[in-house]
Amino acid sequence: MDRSALLSSSRARPDVVDHPRTLVRPVEGEGRPSRAEAEEAVRTLLRWAGDDPGREGLLGTPERVARAYEEFFGGYQIDPTDYLARTFEEIEGYDEMIVLRDIRFESHCEHHLAPIIGKAHVGYLPANRVVGISKLARVVDVYARRLQLQEKMTAQIAKAIDDVLQPRGVGVVIDSEHHCMTTRGVHKPGTSMVTSRMLGAFREDSQLRREFLAMVGLSG
Repeated sequence: MDRSALLSSSRARPDVVDHPRTLVRPVEGEGRPSRAEAEEAVRTLLRWAGDDPGREGLLGTPERVARAYEEFFGGYQIDPTDYLARTFEEIEGYDEMIVLRDIRFESHCEHHLAPIIGKAHVGYLPANRVVGISKLARVVDVYARRLQLQEKMTAQIAKAIDDVLQPRGVGVVIDSEHHCMTTRGVHKPGTSMVTSRMLGAFREDSQLRREFLAMVGLSG
């Protein structure tokens, strides 16, 4: 069976698609917490877990966790469309598919703050310009470094590329393992979730969609 039949290529629901320029927003009526407040929140969680944040092994943990959060969630401070702004038009009329496979990423689910570890595959059909391939990987990283739903992240990446490059088509597939179900809850290690988002020609042309899925190893 063609696995393309198993992948969703429907339009994402409006309630799960953020504009690519979405940046961090403080809680309404409040400012963004200070570093000291963030570190105190970690101490509270350590106490709630049943440990003593004052013991030697945990004394530096609140500071380290705050620094880690700056790295984990640095995508809120970056506009991903900036990476796509510089394009190249001297492409000798090239109009075939461009695919970047196996873009490894680490993200965190917005429900449990548990890691999401996986790979993204991104493809597009250029109209009259292309972008440096590293920029596609950077767009994936920006959205990964936010609290995420995999479905939402898939749609965000595709929309950013479509909005800025205005290609003839965009395809995004994400295959990842969610630690919120492998290390807690149902405890099912080894399972992965696959999502897709197809726009333009990738959505309208089933043969082209099958070609893209075959290139990223998802046909059978």
